[in-house]
Amino acid sequence: MNLTHTNNALTFLLTLSFALLGVSFALGANPNTLSATFSFYELDTLLSNNTLGLLTGTAMIALAVTTLAAHLKLIKPMPALILVLVVSIVPLLTLFASNRWMAQLGGFPIIGSGQGIIKYFAIIPLYLFLFYKNKLTDKQHVLLNFIPVAMVLLWIGGMKFYEFEAKAIVGLIETSPFMSWLYTVFSVQGASNIIGGFDVLFAVLLGIGILLNNKKLIIVSGLACLSVFLMTQTFLITANGAFSSSTLLERLGQFVIKDLWYVGNLIVIATLMLLKPAK
Repeated sequence: MNLTHTNNALTFLLTLSFALLGVSFALGANPNTLSATFSFYELDTLLSNNTLGLLTGTAMIALAVTTLAAHLKLIKPMPALILVLVVSIVPLLTLFASNRWMAQLGGFPIIGSGQGIIKYFAIIPLYLFLFYKNKLTDKQHVLLNFIPVAMVLLWIGGMKFYEFEAKAIVGLIETSPFMSWLYTVFSVQGASNIIGGFDVLFAVLLGIGILLNNKKLIIVSGLACLSVFLMTQTFLITANGAFSSSTLLERLGQFVIKDLWYVGNLIVIATLMLLKPAK
């Protein structure tokens, strides 16, 4: 995979994910997320959920369009960068809100409704690589793309060791033809521990591989991390409640589709650490 292939892959993942998210929000999906997000800015009292969903969806669809247009060099990349900053920073700032945390379970770093919010950390490094690659060194791009991967795997992976999270993923695991066997071998908590341990272990190993510039370790740990994000995409098909005939994606579908951004982060890391992109 050379630099052109990498850019094409990133553009596809970003355009697809934001188009799907945008349409689903515009059609009224996941109103609770909209309320939780915009209550932080006190906009929920000024605008209805339908209006907030339409505005959010329009912004994401516009981001999908400008991303593709900038990639095809039909427009300059600045509009896409401005939109991605808005789309990512607006939800990320709400991590300071109390409704994102579970104080009764220890507070930081136990997230409540913020699990899907931290995924927005993944997208800005992708746009910097896609449109402003020469503004940063390869090492800086690798670091910026590794941080969100490590954050989500360590954070959400670590949550799997808690009982509430182990029970929360039962609906996903028991309906998966790839993972349901875990419940025949382990208890609900035991299976969750295995999944969390896998996430944490390979996030750490990927970091070590990058630090030591060990290509074999990067390949093994990178593929393991990739398998996590690809596996979640299968939940779109196997789990109940991911799709909706009226809103395309529902809450689960929106949560899962964001993992495509981490596939992009790993593609960038692989391109810069394992391959020599064509200039």
